[in-house]
Amino acid sequence: MELVVARIGRAHGIKGEVTVEVRTDEPELRLSPGAVLKTEPATAGPLTIETGRVHSGRLMLRFAGVKDRTGAEALRNILLIAEVDPAELPEEEDEYYDHQLMDLDVVLADGTEIGRITEISHLPSQDLFIVERPDGSEVMIPFVEEIVAEIDLEEQRCVITPPPGLIDEREAVIVSTRDEDSGDDA
Repeated sequence: MELVVARIGRAHGIKGEVTVEVRTDEPELRLSPGAVLKTEPATAGPLTIETGRVHSGRLMLRFAGVKDRTGAEALRNILLIAEVDPAELPEEEDEYYDHQLMDLDVVLADGTEIGRITEISHLPSQDLFIVERPDGSEVMIPFVEEIVAEIDLEEQRCVITPPPGLIDEREAVIVSTRDEDSGDDA
């Protein structure tokens, strides 16, 4: 299975180094010297990582055969793609690769069907599952421990315990302090 692991950014310096926007939780595994990566567009690769280092919080890579700034600038915005065994699991328990979560059936603890995960949105504060409901509408489910009770890859399902209003907005509890404050002044 192929996974996008980085996007090449700007050239850095005059010796062919580039910055990269990392798109993997395991850059030390996927973006280490000697790694051979496919590219998108495919005509730009494959690329072999020659060196890697962190500079001012950014990962810098140099590829075999790219020896100057001009060569590095030609690589800008190219996606780097790693070949990953679909059965491979992340190192940490309770971590998942996106491809493992895609198309899981989402159900409530009592078995009520909610829908199917069609997209995973990675936000700064948390990840969101975009779930397509049977009627074609979508609902966003925060991928947090308080809501996602279980991920069962063998059964291909995700069990959730949503707060009121997350799945059905008619169940939402609206709390307002304005009503309480307006009666105190009379």
